[in-house]
Amino acid sequence: MASEGSMVPMRERTTALVTGANKGIGYEIAAGLGALGWSVGVGARDDQRREAAVERLRAAGVDAFGVPLDVTDDASATAAARLIEDQAGRLDVLVNNAAIAGGMPQEPSSVDPATVRAVVETNVIGVIRVTNAMLPLLRRSASPRIVNVSSSVGSLTRQSEPGAEQTTGPVAVAYAPSKTFLNAVTLQYARELSGTNILINAGCPGYVATDLNGFRGVRSPEQGAAIAVKLATLPDDGPTGRFFDDAGIVPW
Repeated sequence: MASEGSMVPMRERTTALVTGANKGIGYEIAAGLGALGWSVGVGARDDQRREAAVERLRAAGVDAFGVPLDVTDDASATAAARLIEDQAGRLDVLVNNAAIAGGMPQEPSSVDPATVRAVVETNVIGVIRVTNAMLPLLRRSASPRIVNVSSSVGSLTRQSEPGAEQTTGPVAVAYAPSKTFLNAVTLQYARELSGTNILINAGCPGYVATDLNGFRGVRSPEQGAAIAVKLATLPDDGPTGRFFDDAGIVPW
């Protein structure tokens, strides 16, 4: 069955899933991949916001479809994989974008441990949960790609440099280490998947104005989405197990 607005059957089109795609960077990643002629699953837990995003993307000519997905819930991830299998039969690209900041301040001496736990549950365990649910579908693709949306605040190298507050922001014992953890998880997947055709990388969108930072960022969501789109479209001989921003490799 041909997808809306296209004569190409969905099962023959490149299919991507972007988590947290109802707004901000995730929405712009979905828009960027859709502009390539791909079919894009808009993963989000809020029904109203998800469907509004799908309608907006379709109005812009994107072959978008909604994927109910709460990355903190096993059953939700399983159901999302089943939905994509029913619609497309495989998954070509997974972009793990969903994340939370956990609120500020986050000084380690005073933070509520529950805050750290909640941030890690979404930003790290959620990525593992969704990736594992989607791996069987990704293995059916000729050129599968996984992109984990990280942040330069997760770079231990940059966090330990003099003047780190100017480049990596304030002390944030929940959010920043969650991105360090995510980078480490990305590397472990790359090691496990070495020798397969699955490429997995982490990408930093830069300091983007989103609700995650109270819209204080200096980059637009569209600018922030560019690195994820680039990593999602790597050639078969492209890198894996690396951390990138628009300027190139980011030190771990």
